[in-house]
Amino acid sequence: MDFNMKKLASDAGIFFTRAVQFTEEKFGQAEKTELDAHFESLLARADSTKNWTEKILRQTEVLLQPNPSARVEEFLYEKLDRKVPSRVTNGELLAQYMAEAASELGPTTPYGKTLIKVAEAEKHLGAAERDFIHTASINFLTPLRNFLEGDWKTISKERRLLQNRRLDLDASKARLKKAKAAEAKATTVPDFQETRPRNYILSASASATLEDTCRPPSWAEWKEDYPGGWRRPCFFLVPLNPSLTLARGCLSLPKDRKLWNDEVDKAEQELRVAQTEFDRQAEVTRLLLEGISSTHVNHLRCLHEFIESQTTYYAQCYRHMLDLQKQLGSSQGAMFPGTFVGTAEPASPPLSSTSPTTTAATMPMGPSVADLAPPGEAALRLEEVAPPASGTRKARVLYDYEASDSSELALLADELITVYSLPGMDPDWLIGERGNKKGKVPVTYLELLS
Repeated sequence: MDFNMKKLASDAGIFFTRAVQFTEEKFGQAEKTELDAHFESLLARADSTKNWTEKILRQTEVLLQPNPSARVEEFLYEKLDRKVPSRVTNGELLAQYMAEAASELGPTTPYGKTLIKVAEAEKHLGAAERDFIHTASINFLTPLRNFLEGDWKTISKERRLLQNRRLDLDASKARLKKAKAAEAKATTVPDFQETRPRNYILSASASATLEDTCRPPSWAEWKEDYPGGWRRPCFFLVPLNPSLTLARGCLSLPKDRKLWNDEVDKAEQELRVAQTEFDRQAEVTRLLLEGISSTHVNHLRCLHEFIESQTTYYAQCYRHMLDLQKQLGSSQGAMFPGTFVGTAEPASPPLSSTSPTTTAATMPMGPSVADLAPPGEAALRLEEVAPPASGTRKARVLYDYEASDSSELALLADELITVYSLPGMDPDWLIGERGNKKGKVPVTYLELLS
């Protein structure tokens, strides 16, 4: 491979400068360029978004797939860019076991018939769960992963680049500060009447003590440096041991001042370049951080889609279980005569021949008492129902509710209705009245007003 040694050395020098600046900042020995408050708030919001997105993503994966081994397997397939194999859901597996048990124990027996019906319902539940997992993965999990693996990586990269630009800027500021201090020190005229250290001597002829490279300038050089006329020669402050410390010319020579002026100019130029690069990178990072608001809008839309898919899934489960309950309720009298009801007449309608207390204890659980009674009888009873002597209450409807049969009252959100309860009635239901309409309403859809 062809290595560019100059570039490698330059990068190593920049890295070392940044490391020194970062270390001095940590120990409080160097100044640090602070970002504005709005920028800091954008950084904090971005970090918070990333952290909570990771937590929500992990917990949603646990909700959709509780098995950790299965989650690891799906993760490996995704990393290998391969299609995840179809996996049987727990409901479908349970349905398979029930169907096999019914086949072996006897499909014509009451137990076998019930196993077959429950297996069919569990099969539908498993299929609904599969659709829900697939929809939630596409509409909710995938956008969250795309943010963490795409947008957030870009933001992190630009933030690291901004940190490097800031370190370069602060290092340039420190370099300029040192250059100006050295320039000021070099341009100061030394006071030769001050007390000098004992190991230094003042000599008007330094050529005898210093090396040739440190000799005083000749008359021709003085004329060249001072074309305006004669100036008094400068004395040299010479150490007793020239091999340890060499005095490199007079401290007030114009050449030294020009050298430090060039150093200051160079430091100022580097500072201007570093400031420009820092400002440009700060603007790029700011635009990316402000894009977090768009990310929130996108995640909000995905969250709504996730709730819609979850609502659809639970509605399907409720419908399948309600159908199964009706099937089991219609056949349990024939399979278990006299077991669930208190009489020896299993064919008699439970609501028309028993008291309300007996009915509540023996009927199958469901959303409505009228599910087990003929619609005509239920409507007749509701017309004959009168408010109790204890009075009625007003209630505000929280959600829309669609009546499942003629015994129930359809509701619209935010409307006010009159409600009351009857002795022996299911505590989860009330009788609701709106104008000349009357029917049963679920308590969970109401807010009772005092």
